[in-house]
Amino acid sequence: MDAGLNNLYEVKVPAKATSKLKMAAAVSGKAPKFVKDVTAPIIAGLGDALPVSKMPADGTFPTATSQYEKRNIAIEIPVWDEKICIQCGICSFVCPHAVVRLKAYDAKLLKGAPKTFKSVDCKITEMAGKKLTVQVAPEDCTGCGACAYNCPAKDKQNPNHKALDMHFQPPLRASEAENWDFFLKLPDVDATQVKLETLRSNQLIRPLFEFSGACAGCGETPYLALLSRLFGDRMLIANATGCTSIYGGNLPTTPWAQRADGRGPAWSNSLFEDNAEFGFGMRLTVDQFNKAALDNLNELAGAKSFSANAKLIKEIVSADQSSQAGIEAQRGRVEKLKTALKGSKERAAQLLLPLADYLVKKSVWCIGGDGWAYDIGYGGLDHVIASGKNINLLVLDTEVYSNTGGQASKSTPLGAVAQFAAGGKPVAKKDLGMLAMSYGTVYVAAVALSNPAQCIKAMLEAEAHDGPSLIVAYAHCIAHGIDMTTAVDEHKKAVQSGYWPLYRYNPALAAECKNPLQLDSKAPTITLEEYAYSENRYKSLKKSNPKAADELMKKATHWAAARFAYYQKLAALNYDERWECETK
Repeated sequence: MDAGLNNLYEVKVPAKATSKLKMAAAVSGKAPKFVKDVTAPIIAGLGDALPVSKMPADGTFPTATSQYEKRNIAIEIPVWDEKICIQCGICSFVCPHAVVRLKAYDAKLLKGAPKTFKSVDCKITEMAGKKLTVQVAPEDCTGCGACAYNCPAKDKQNPNHKALDMHFQPPLRASEAENWDFFLKLPDVDATQVKLETLRSNQLIRPLFEFSGACAGCGETPYLALLSRLFGDRMLIANATGCTSIYGGNLPTTPWAQRADGRGPAWSNSLFEDNAEFGFGMRLTVDQFNKAALDNLNELAGAKSFSANAKLIKEIVSADQSSQAGIEAQRGRVEKLKTALKGSKERAAQLLLPLADYLVKKSVWCIGGDGWAYDIGYGGLDHVIASGKNINLLVLDTEVYSNTGGQASKSTPLGAVAQFAAGGKPVAKKDLGMLAMSYGTVYVAAVALSNPAQCIKAMLEAEAHDGPSLIVAYAHCIAHGIDMTTAVDEHKKAVQSGYWPLYRYNPALAAECKNPLQLDSKAPTITLEEYAYSENRYKSLKKSNPKAADELMKKATHWAAARFAYYQKLAALNYDERWECETK
């Protein structure tokens, strides 16, 4: 205090500004009119001056606006070495803000590229003959370093050098911004031409969740970016209040984005306690609109004035929409149908026109944290998964109420310190997945960022399941007291200790007299202590109350071992002996 007071001095303010520096505009001049007129003033801190007449009358705001909010907060950004890159896609997968992108394209498109723009021959089988670039958005990067840390490609002569290394941002900003602009102009890969089930291939798809304001190194957002790559063109998202609403819809900008053709997720936020029901309403609405569309379509099939479209109607009704290619083909048919409807005077045609797009498959997802799913909104979640309807739920499990200050939830693990659990949580966390599996009709999976292949498979299977699905995703959080750069290591240790078993429960297998539970992680190879005591949420109790910490760790170790053994037994059951299969 004394040193501070002794070193105070007056800074004289000049009568007028003499600097030639000018503050950059809040958004680019290329931004859409709404962004320039409404979003930009809010970004600049002048939102109070906006008249009410500028606000959207129905309360909806356009998506894909976070791309205009260039925050420039990274001290260091990743730099790509194309010579040693193995094109695995890990960097893009773990990036919490979708600033690291992969794109494959024809070599002829490199004409006019900036001098520092890098490219290399693409090694991904389905993109053979094309060029590949790994590009970083320098002004959107948060500098967390997760991409560089998790990059597996090392220089054989210098193991400290990887395909991605962190470098000081200011000297790179202008050139990399130019490279980024050129990169964006390259056409996005056709999603029907990639293998969605492989990481290196699906990371070529543009994420429709980008540049969020989440904490640097966030453990939730990589799952959302992946989800948007797989199903973003047809998603309806019911979002529970929490971190996902703060970084997902914190005005003036939103990270939920659109493809080049304008297709992208429709996102809406609900309360903590009713998000599952909110999403359930979306599912029922989509189903009702689809039914009404089919009813009118079948009525048109019998109309003489519409007989020329009989083949088209038959193709639409019987379309296979189980793949991206099938969905895109159905969109093409529906566009032809809409053209025909506009030229028809039939009443059914006029009723069908505003509903025609619901003939294309929609994907409804309820998304939120453990505070919603395990705690405040659990009753609704249970109601929805018991409905049997085709709705998907993604739980981003940080094991604590992250957004409101780190309070303990029913997901907080035994022995961990949190608000309202200052002496360490005395009871084990709720097993949400096991509760859902007890229905026998719900697709359930537990996933982690340390196993991308299993995570991708779970999401694809959940979407394909004709019924409710629940994915519980381990999500590291700054509230855990960890280094966010190396946080994926915590995923690895959680799995290796047996604390977070990876599994997939698919009811479709039970119908085939096969065990629906697949355990995707091996028996523990490290102790629970090796995992837990690398995080401050456990270590702090060890320092403040060693005796209590030891007692709780013993209980937690026993719980984790017993739980993993139980999952092993369930996964080893012979379903040929089950009553369902005998009666079948």
